Amino acid sequence: MGCGAEALRLRKDAVLGPVRRTGFVASSRSISMATDASPSIRTAPPKLGYLEYCCFPDDGWRHEIVDGDHVMTPAPSTTHQTVSKRLQYQLYSQVELGGLGLVFNAPVDVQLTDHDIVQPDLVVVLKDRAKLITDANIDGPPDLVVEILSPLTLVADTARKKQLYERTGVGEYWVADPDNRRVDQFRLVDGRYEAVPPADPLIACGGGLRVRLADLW
Repeated sequence: MGCGAEALRLRKDAVLGPVRRTGFVASSRSISMATDASPSIRTAPPKLGYLEYCCFPDDGWRHEIVDGDHVMTPAPSTTHQTVSKRLQYQLYSQVELGGLGLVFNAPVDVQLTDHDIVQPDLVVVLKDRAKLITDANIDGPPDLVVEILSPLTLVADTARKKQLYERTGVGEYWVADPDNRRVDQFRLVDGRYEAVPPADPLIACGGGLRVRLADLW
């Protein structure tokens, strides 16, 4: 999706104002303003939402909004994509061919709240929640979200993204770690994630889904 270079510039000028970049996070949440008659006053601009998200450039970076902040990550590595492909194959073979639901790979927009729009590496929506799937995005928490770690996303995927998915009601969250050849599995129980004891195969979706870790690496 795009809105043209000039519209993008105007939207950023009007909505984002001065932007502070820290690493791969472009934050609009802390802007300092001063006048001749008053000392510096720190204000919190409105959180970013889907309108601003649609105006992010198609520049090869992954653009997401987490708690109203603009988060950017570069294109994934070949190792990342290999693991993603192999895991998606197992999910597709069981979920889609088994008639359980649909599997999506990045980039696909998942709008969890008005101010949380992300592009997980893999997403599973079971058929009893198919109403979440629209032409534009997945509008609500999926049944399963998978993020595949890289050095640049390790902190976000294991901390901020985990908190986000827990807060917004994503039923299950997997964190795949290619370097250590493991997948951490978290299941939502009474609104909180509980770690599932390591196992091979991973079992999810009430036992209807089994993923062999040995086939991922």
